Amino acid sequence: MQPSIIFIVADDLGASDLGCYGADRGVSPNLDRLAREGLRFTRAYSNSPVCSPARFAMITGRWQYRLRGALDEPLGRRGSTLGLPAEHPTLPSLLRAGGYDTALVGKWHLGGPPSFGPLRSGYAEHFGPLGGAVDYFSHVGPDGAHDLWDGDREIRVHGYLTDLISDRAVEYVARDRGGRPFFLSVHYTSPHWPWETRDDAAESARIGSAIAHLDGGSVAIYRRMIQHMDEGIGRIMAALPAAQRENTLVVFLSDNGGERFSNNWPYVGGKMDLLEGGIRVPQIAWWPARIAAGAHSDWTTLTMDWMPTMLAAAGVAPDPGYPPDGIDLSPLLADPSWSPQRTLYWRMKHRAQAACVAGRWKYLRVDGHEYLFDVVADGRERANLAKRHPDRLAALRQQWREWERSMLAIPDDAQVHLLWDERDIPRGTH
Repeated sequence: MQPSIIFIVADDLGASDLGCYGADRGVSPNLDRLAREGLRFTRAYSNSPVCSPARFAMITGRWQYRLRGALDEPLGRRGSTLGLPAEHPTLPSLLRAGGYDTALVGKWHLGGPPSFGPLRSGYAEHFGPLGGAVDYFSHVGPDGAHDLWDGDREIRVHGYLTDLISDRAVEYVARDRGGRPFFLSVHYTSPHWPWETRDDAAESARIGSAIAHLDGGSVAIYRRMIQHMDEGIGRIMAALPAAQRENTLVVFLSDNGGERFSNNWPYVGGKMDLLEGGIRVPQIAWWPARIAAGAHSDWTTLTMDWMPTMLAAAGVAPDPGYPPDGIDLSPLLADPSWSPQRTLYWRMKHRAQAACVAGRWKYLRVDGHEYLFDVVADGRERANLAKRHPDRLAALRQQWREWERSMLAIPDDAQVHLLWDERDIPRGTH
């Protein structure tokens, strides 16, 4: 019997922001419960340290560097001319063809109308913003334009966006489908800036369209934003009909590493960096029928692995013309000790960054400087072992170069969208 699938994605959540990853247990009791009852990943990586490239990989199951729209870091307003092509197979389009109801509740950020959008890429329903960030109360983006949609219709409603997303997701999960499976993506904008709790309507009015919010926020506000999201996730889980709970796969992760107020400990760096703090993310899988409670895995996973994994769970084949680069994690869900060898790769136009991870070893290049780290023993990437192990450095560098040649070249017009004051994190490792 095909399982229903709920894919929950947080925005800019740090690697250690949840109680089950070392934070205060009061921050995320519902996610902590999912971790206790399911599988917690301790070496989960994002495909990118910035949101839209990571989301290209997540929805296609392929290296985002195969698609021109993913080469901007991230997509800005050029999303009206760049985005996810409607003809490209996606996780929701393949599941929909395989008999699933499909919906996205929350953030899209893979290109705007008229050429791009969730309804053109496999989702039968969408509620949420199309761009990368909006104010939680006014639902206005950084350019001052209102950005909240129900399908192809722009809507204006009152409410705190995190709660609006949770409300719609609860309604979707609770529907009577007569046994038909569903695939629901719940893509929160929390805890991305602007830093506003559901009690901060006055702060929203104060900052207006300056939603990058460089003069506000605090750790306490940020933690409360996570709590609001966690409360919504608890409501979504409670809405699952009892008959469906055993055979529902729930996956939770962050799109990339955290930023200003995030807890990335023990990692250095954050959003936009290929340091561990920019690409290590919390990740939980829950599926009572298939996953043993209380398990954990330290195998290196990537965001794009979930596309082939969810297709396999549904008994749906990938499109042979667009084979996934991600790995089907089905054996890992059954046996958390499963750990075949693999090498992970990244690149960023920002600061000319390159990285690859093979087991415990990581090759990193930033601003023309090269590093070799043992990220199992030295997760903070403080001890550069390049001179101690020059042969290993050279081998990983060569592996990265061979992989890079198989990807699209970064065009000169690819844009980097970065507010330099957005993050208070160390710059580089030298």
